[in-house]
Amino acid sequence: MTLHDELLANNARYAEELSAGALRVRPLRQIAILTCMDSRYTAQGVLGLSMGDSHVIRNAGGRASDDAIRSLVLSSTALGTRWCVVIHHTDCGLLGVTNDELQTRVEAVTGVRPSIDFLPFEDVASSVRDDVATLRACPYFPPGYQVLGFVYDVTTGLLRSIEA
Repeated sequence: MTLHDELLANNARYAEELSAGALRVRPLRQIAILTCMDSRYTAQGVLGLSMGDSHVIRNAGGRASDDAIRSLVLSSTALGTRWCVVIHHTDCGLLGVTNDELQTRVEAVTGVRPSIDFLPFEDVASSVRDDVATLRACPYFPPGYQVLGFVYDVTTGLLRSIEA
């Protein structure tokens, strides 16, 4: 069986059991989560939320990049979220590396050196504080929009609150 066929078969089983088809596009809990693309956790699972409770925006490092902010602004202004939860995690691939190192890795694989800022960081708690501050300073969120920050420990499964 090819990967294509396996994914379609998995989807057919998923669709048979789908109970979320009647959920609305607006998150029930008015929460948006900005987190990393890491495969070792799901944002809803870490927070004890169910499908339909929140929007989830994932990118490398869970960073408040321009595109993440674009999604969060639409989530809040068009779809009613009133909270953003920023979750970074231990043992992240962007922790302790530099843009130059990451650009060199890409160049070694593709033959082309990117001019991308991969938004690496030296300290996970500081990266959360930076992203929370960036989001709190953004003028495009509704009045009263709240931003919380956490670090998820991939070994213990526990969240640590980060005061910004």
